Amino acid sequence: MPKVQLALVAPSLNILGGQAVQAQRLLDAWRGSPEIDAWLVPVNPVPPPGLRFTRRVKYLRTVVNELIYLPLLVRELARADVVHVFSASYSSFLLAPLPAMIVARALGRPVLLNYRSGEAPDHLRRSAIARAAIARADRNVVPSRFLKNVFASFGIDATVIPNIVDLDRFQFRLRDPLRPRLLSTRNFEGLYNVGCTLRAFRVVQQAHPHASLTLVGGGREDARLRELARDLGLRNVTFTGRVHPDEIADFYRDHDVYVQSPNIDNMPTSVLEAYASGLPVVSTEAGGIPAILTHGIHGLLAPLHDHGRLASHVLALLDDRALVRRVTLAARDACESYTWSSVRDEWLRLYRSVLADSAYAPAVLSRHARQ
Repeated sequence: MPKVQLALVAPSLNILGGQAVQAQRLLDAWRGSPEIDAWLVPVNPVPPPGLRFTRRVKYLRTVVNELIYLPLLVRELARADVVHVFSASYSSFLLAPLPAMIVARALGRPVLLNYRSGEAPDHLRRSAIARAAIARADRNVVPSRFLKNVFASFGIDATVIPNIVDLDRFQFRLRDPLRPRLLSTRNFEGLYNVGCTLRAFRVVQQAHPHASLTLVGGGREDARLRELARDLGLRNVTFTGRVHPDEIADFYRDHDVYVQSPNIDNMPTSVLEAYASGLPVVSTEAGGIPAILTHGIHGLLAPLHDHGRLASHVLALLDDRALVRRVTLAARDACESYTWSSVRDEWLRLYRSVLADSAYAPAVLSRHARQ
């Protein structure tokens, strides 16, 4: 059987976020495969040197990006058998996934839409364009039961294939004793509510004066969060800025408790990375998180905005070695469902089935026969 030529439309690692990380992991996993020949079609192409200044100019950078991105889509999707499109929500959906779907359709290529946003309930409710476009994709894939249920509520079918975590890169270590060294790796955007994590840390630090918190990330709320940390009188808080995915495992290795407090979320890779590294996880119960973290089994959950409950969960872990051991070992066992070996055949079957069901399949066989 000939290799499936797979165009993966997604952010490159020039945008440090969950989509870019998962897209790169998928590309790395398919490298050298006898069944799949995959390449990235970046939604954020690097402009030529004379236009790179536009990346610092709001709105102009969007116009220039689209002028480069659209011809790139036409050129790269024309040589694909299957188009795998990563998707977020709102304006991002209109600027990146939707054009890719339109170009693929015009070229007669089947589209697999990989929707990944925890904002799906509001996005689909508000946008008739998004609902119509998603419903017309040849296949919809989501990383969690949460998103599958959201899609179903709008009459759209979806297949669940979870995010993947690299168990070689994120190596498990049981913390005993557990030290009050807290880590968060969520970007500084409103939906991740990092301020709630800072308020929880204040409570933890009152009980453990030498406790530390490392915040890995960046975003529009950076200045506000630094000011909040000062106003709360916090000590030992480190703002690292954004960190390249190749370096993030070091932060998990050097800390003991993973804390996050999002208001909106889907299936955060950060939780899987903490599981794999042996950090007990304390999180708010946003979106799809309860689908991968059962309270008291894989970690501890708190209501949204409840920094007091987050803090009490961290303090409970620091006081209970048996609880730490139980949840971290269960979380590590759960990671086996999120490895490449567990999902590889699911992706392969999906690519082959979407191609076989498309009108483009005879042309693919003919082209491969001539090669």
